[in-house]
Amino acid sequence: MLTNIHLPNFLKGSIYQGKGKLACAPGLNCYSCPAASGSCPIGAFQAVVGSSKFSFSYYVTGILIFFGVLLGRFVCGFLCPFGWFQELLNKLPGKKLSTKNLRPLTFLKYAVLLLMVMILPAFAVNDLGMGEPFFCKYLCPQGVLEGAIPLSVVNTGIRAALGKLFAWKFGILITFILLSVFIYRPFCKWICPLGAFYALLNKVSLVGMRVDESRCISCGKCARACKMDVDVTKTPDHSECIRCGMCVDACPTKAVHFRCGFGAGKTIENKKMKIKREEAK
Repeated sequence: MLTNIHLPNFLKGSIYQGKGKLACAPGLNCYSCPAASGSCPIGAFQAVVGSSKFSFSYYVTGILIFFGVLLGRFVCGFLCPFGWFQELLNKLPGKKLSTKNLRPLTFLKYAVLLLMVMILPAFAVNDLGMGEPFFCKYLCPQGVLEGAIPLSVVNTGIRAALGKLFAWKFGILITFILLSVFIYRPFCKWICPLGAFYALLNKVSLVGMRVDESRCISCGKCARACKMDVDVTKTPDHSECIRCGMCVDACPTKAVHFRCGFGAGKTIENKKMKIKREEAK
């Protein structure tokens, strides 16, 4: 709600363009959403990189690094509107499909980040030296959901201007809506460049996961509970971990918990527990 606080704009068919838009929201939240109070960091990064005046966005990159080092993919788990939308869809009744055999697809989001967010806007430029926001324009379904659809409903001018590009993006949105019913957060897992950026900083973020090895009984319940296909006992700060806390709830011995601070994700066994185990043997 804080990142989409201008709700009356949905009725007006206009977007907020005040000073708040100079700041970037932590999650994937479209600039063109009528209610948006800030900018999407991915859209802002492309806008600067694709401009003829600037070659790199130190401000936006700094904001991304700040959120990444502070929270990592906790942003994906709790602060991203599109992640929340996918999670709600996945709660609908129906058979849920496992994605463990599709793990290689998780690398797609890094390719999207590198190619569509960084390289193409910087180098595929027009005669004026300006590049397009390729990810926002051709791939991001959030722009259609938050921007194009609500604006076109109440704005006849925008509705009349919709064409093939809108149809293409709407098709992408419908695809991920359907996938989200059966697969947990498919866009987050495979496509989202913002998630890819935060994933690179997951191992060093201030907020993370910790496993107390002295309490762990290797029951595997935490791994089975994880819908992002992560075994927290092996890699507590895995790049795919969104800090959702499902493993914490699933652990019968309370060995898995959140950590706040820089340090290893596993707690070293204390000497007393180690001595007891050796005596038992």
